[in-house]
Amino acid sequence: MASNPLVINNRITIAGWELTEQFVLAGGPGGQNVNKVSTAVQLFYDIVNTPSLPERVKENAIKLAGKRVSKDGVLMIEANRFRSQERNREDARERLKELILKAAEPPPPPRKKTKPTKGSVERRLKEKSGRSDVKKMRGRPSGD
Repeated sequence: MASNPLVINNRITIAGWELTEQFVLAGGPGGQNVNKVSTAVQLFYDIVNTPSLPERVKENAIKLAGKRVSKDGVLMIEANRFRSQERNREDARERLKELILKAAEPPPPPRKKTKPTKGSVERRLKEKSGRSDVKKMRGRPSGD
């Protein structure tokens, strides 16, 4: 089912033909409406074969999605929080957008190794020798 394109940010836009939606019966509150109307939405998106995402974002998205990605690389997001089909549809698209935005974040800067300062090394050694003296005092008194 072709739908409107999903704009993630100024660089990433997912074409409508890449998203597939399926409507299923939802549980929960809603009375007889729940039993008759398919309000829950299953949104399918083929992450592995999409031309819309860079490779790094694809890999990060697959890691973030975890069990929601099938062996074929198709992401399934199920939305059934709301009673109406349209609001569940928007919710599923918003959750996909959040996942891809999180995957598109730049990696954290590498950690810089630092050496302890001369003063901190001296304080640590002084504390160790003080502890040593305290423990020596706990022994039996010598018979001098």
